[in-house]
Amino acid sequence: MKKVGIFYGSSTGTTRDIAMRIAAALELLSSDVHDVSGLHVEAVHRYDVLVLGTPTWGIGELQDDWDVFLPELKKQDLSDKIVAIFGTGDSSSYSDTFCDGMGTLYRELQPTGCTFCGEVSADSYIFDDSTAVIDGYFVGLPMDEINETHLTDVRINQWVELLKKECLG
Repeated sequence: MKKVGIFYGSSTGTTRDIAMRIAAALELLSSDVHDVSGLHVEAVHRYDVLVLGTPTWGIGELQDDWDVFLPELKKQDLSDKIVAIFGTGDSSSYSDTFCDGMGTLYRELQPTGCTFCGEVSADSYIFDDSTAVIDGYFVGLPMDEINETHLTDVRINQWVELLKKECLG
């Protein structure tokens, strides 16, 4: 199995919680889960698969901890890396920018040469618009811990199984 590292930004702790739950489902050590706030970008080079997590703030904005880390990550040659993205958002109050932070990570990392995996059908989500949706699929796993907490564990487990099948083999 490929070496997996989780990298997240979190302001309120929700995305951190999701990162830890994904780590548990993947049976990762806590040392493989990294808060990008103050983290040196070289940490990503220890891993084959980068699982990146971000909440969406305001009206479609990427979470602040990524402000320093993402520009440094974009400078890296990630052509030998697989990237899976997860995000948290509010599909009710911010229905027209739901999990846009995931879309930003996806767009910004495309020139790095990485291979993306872990897309999720948008069919089971209720929202109006998202830059994280391409051709009916989210670029990763969107989570709504405000309105759909009852679906979180099922969605994480399904996504982890998808990652194991498509990305980690």
